[in-house]
Amino acid sequence: MVASSAGIRVEGAARLRRTMRQAGEDLGDLKAAHTAAGAIAGGRARETAPHRTGRLARNVRWSGSKTSATIRAGGVSVPYAGPIHWGWPRRHIGAQPFITQAAQATEPQWAAVYQQAVETILGRVKGV
Repeated sequence: MVASSAGIRVEGAARLRRTMRQAGEDLGDLKAAHTAAGAIAGGRARETAPHRTGRLARNVRWSGSKTSATIRAGGVSVPYAGPIHWGWPRRHIGAQPFITQAAQATEPQWAAVYQQAVETILGRVKGV
């Protein structure tokens, strides 16, 4: 910072604004971190899914997008995944929320992934 009689001029202000803008864009696109977090929680969900034949566990999958991590189970080949996870009281099927529990149990691991990603992005912010 340089003081003059006309005011204050910040050296490196343009560079700081540019890197802050880029950091904001990078924070909006955490696809790699979302994918890694999904793999951590999804892997645990796959391990802890109710097993009769193993089809439900094999059908657990995850993905990461620019804005979120997603863990899914079920589909045409495993239509019972939703009722197993969320329950179906009318059919006397109790909930077994294995995906939710896996996400909760692995929170320290996937939270560390996000923390590292954010720290890396913020570490690239340059001022002067």
